[in-house]
This record gives sequence, structure tokens and C-alpha cells, in this order.
Amino acid sequence: MTVRDLTYLKFEETINYSFRNKSLLALALIHKSYKNENQDEVEDCNERLEFLGDSVLGCAVAAALFKEFTDMDEGRLSFLKSFVVSKKVLALVSSELNLGTFLKMGKGEEKSGGRTRESNLANGLEALIAAIYLDSSYSAAEEWIINKFKKHIKEGIDFYNHGAKNELQEFAQAKYAELPVYTVLDKLGPEHRREYIVQVEINGKLLGKGKGPSKKEAESNAACEALEKLK
Repeated sequence: MTVRDLTYLKFEETINYSFRNKSLLALALIHKSYKNENQDEVEDCNERLEFLGDSVLGCAVAAALFKEFTDMDEGRLSFLKSFVVSKKVLALVSSELNLGTFLKMGKGEEKSGGRTRESNLANGLEALIAAIYLDSSYSAAEEWIINKFKKHIKEGIDFYNHGAKNELQEFAQAKYAELPVYTVLDKLGPEHRREYIVQVEINGKLLGKGKGPSKKEAESNAACEALEKLK
């Protein structure tokens, strides 16, 4: 067994997936900087796999959220999906898998901190997801994704419930030295099935609208929409 084979075996143990087609794993770990510096050795890098992995990841997370949270409206589901598939969360999952250690990258990229760079880790994970999908099936890739991301889905829910308004407030204070202004636009339905519609403004600019069975939840929805626009 070669050093290369041992390296792949160690990584497969870390990610809890064994590739039938090792060439897919090899390609998923090749950063574009390595290809640029070693064109006689490799013909391709993991960028095309990144493209595919992004779609597989998005579909798997969207389906999981749709099935798990049957009471969530489209706005809340969209916000939570955006949180889970963000570069920040992808980089965190990559770090948990120690993916940066196994990436093949150019000397310049490595010297500049490429192994811990958020974009490299996130893109590498998307490439790995695509490789797993191509090596097995969508259902296998979906199962792997949910297993690796389930705790971050919970973090997204916690942030949605408690952090969205705080983050928007911090942004407003830092940029405009003022607080977001929430306004109840309407209250619909009977009292036992009330739905509030709320808007949020910063510096006189409308940034988001939200609805919910309570004023607090409607404000959270409005804050989430505002954060999506700002990002």
C-alpha cells in the first residue's frame, strides 16, 4: 500500500465513508492552485465537483428541513437553509473532518494560510459531497450530509429564534448608530388564530417584512428577511 493510499484510507476513516472509485476522492482534494503549479501531473481540479456538490447539498438540506419542520413557512425555511449551507458552516464542518490537512494545494496557497481559509474549506467540502454522490447515489450522499450537518441545523434554529434580531440590532448600531424600528402592519384572523404582519426599518429604509402567530415571531421573520437582503 502506497503513502497515497494510506492518506486516503486515513481520510476515509475520518469522514466515515469508503470510496469505491478512489479517483473521485483524489479529484475532490485537488485545489486549483495545485493544478496550476503541477500541470504535468494533474489535468483537473475540484472546481467542477464544487459546482455539483453545492446543488446536492442544497437539495438534501432543503428536503430535510421540509420534512422535519412541517409548521415552518417558506420564509423561515429559506432562512434556515441559507444558514446551514453558508460558507461559514461549511468551513466548520470541513474543520471537524480535518479536510484542510488532506487538500492538495500549491506551495504559494499553502504558505498564505490556504489550509485554514474558509473558502477553501467550504469549496473542498462541496467537492467531497459531489464525489460521494457520484461514487454511490443521491440517497447515500443525502444521508451522509444530514449526519454531518444535523447539529448545525439545530444551531440555525437557535439563531433564528434568538439571534436574528440581535444581529440586525448590532448591524444597525454599528452602521447608523440607531436601532431597527419594528412596526405592526396588521393583525389578521380571530384571537385564537392570530397572525401578525410586521415590518422592520433601519435609517428610514424598509428592509424586511415578516408574519407569525405572535408579534415576537413576526419580528424575527422580518429580521431574518432583512439580514438576507443585507448579506
